[in-house]
Amino acid sequence: MTRKPLRGLYAVTPEALSGAALYRAAEAACGNGAVVLQYRNKSTDTVQRRADADALRAITTVCGALFIINDDIELAKVCGADGVHVGRDDGGPALARKALGRDALIGVSCYDDPALARAAARDGADYVAFGSMYASSTKPAAPPASIGRFAEVADLGLPRCAIGGVTLARAPELIAAGADLLAVVSDLFDAPDIAARARAYARLF
Repeated sequence: MTRKPLRGLYAVTPEALSGAALYRAAEAACGNGAVVLQYRNKSTDTVQRRADADALRAITTVCGALFIINDDIELAKVCGADGVHVGRDDGGPALARKALGRDALIGVSCYDDPALARAAARDGADYVAFGSMYASSTKPAAPPASIGRFAEVADLGLPRCAIGGVTLARAPELIAAGADLLAVVSDLFDAPDIAARARAYARLF
């Protein structure tokens, strides 16, 4: 499978949104420049999560964006997502690859640890994410990550994603430091005009 380079706005859905409001917001983001949409929802309402995932899969297909599920390998499989993003306690990229197949897009949270990024690369990850880059309302307790991590793992040849407190004002320094993807929650989905904010991010790339 040939996949276009991973570079640009990586939209991450806020947990406060579901149903029609979520779908409208996702369509605004993906239709205006987001290259990836990640569905992140820790709710135990499996029926709603499946409905959301199916609807978002359809939206990303129409818009030409990649669709990623946060943490839940099984949900990624049943809804036909392009892949999954896993953290420290989610089984690692090798487990996700076995479940989802060779064409799945597997991302890995590496926090502030380049050693985790190197291990993820050895285990078949497609991209690595560092963060929280700045104070984040989504994960207020997350320890800060150094902006220098992107340069430290440049030799891996994998796309590098910045997450945590990313804003349009901070985006240029992250891109200059080597971030290929900017994972954005609040600064995108809390914007008064999501479409305009997505276009502004896309122009940076």
